[in-house]
Amino acid sequence: MATTTYYTATTLDGWIADEENGLDWLFEVEHGEQGAGNPFPDFFAGVGAFVSGATTYRWLLEHEDLLAHPEKWQTFYGDVPCWVFTHRDDLPPVPGADITFVRGDVAPVHRAMAEAAGDRRIWLVGGGELAGAFADQGLLDELVLGVAPVTLGAGAPLLPRRLTSSVLTLTSVEQRGQFAYLRYAVGRG
Repeated sequence: MATTTYYTATTLDGWIADEENGLDWLFEVEHGEQGAGNPFPDFFAGVGAFVSGATTYRWLLEHEDLLAHPEKWQTFYGDVPCWVFTHRDDLPPVPGADITFVRGDVAPVHRAMAEAAGDRRIWLVGGGELAGAFADQGLLDELVLGVAPVTLGAGAPLLPRRLTSSVLTLTSVEQRGQFAYLRYAVGRG
């Protein structure tokens, strides 16, 4: 069975995006010397399916200009299938990308993603409310948080749910440049 992981960057005060859903703060932080940089490429190499919310998907479309440059999707994600949860009817697919737009209950979508992923990981891209919906149904196995030395004071919350230490177990801590990577196993409290 595939492990379902919410892998994201967060500020020290628990925000994954600013009040305008921007990520400029994230790209200002150094990952460190070569070889000690961003662990995301190694993480993504083990991903067999991923899911995003509409706001995250829209940000990616606009930030990377993916409709004009759909080849970037292939560079970033290859042929890994993606599901996008949305209540919007106006989200365009990236040409040539394996994207399925869905709404409603996360459980049947998780089953489809697990089937597609096989023994590889399912990545929850964001946002926090979507990750929370997976946690609510007991479908979240792991949190991997890249904590940046930034505070925003407000914005999109990391995980707008109450998860206590009775269900979260710290499994590793690693420094990469200015980021602290925290990995937690999520139990079934």
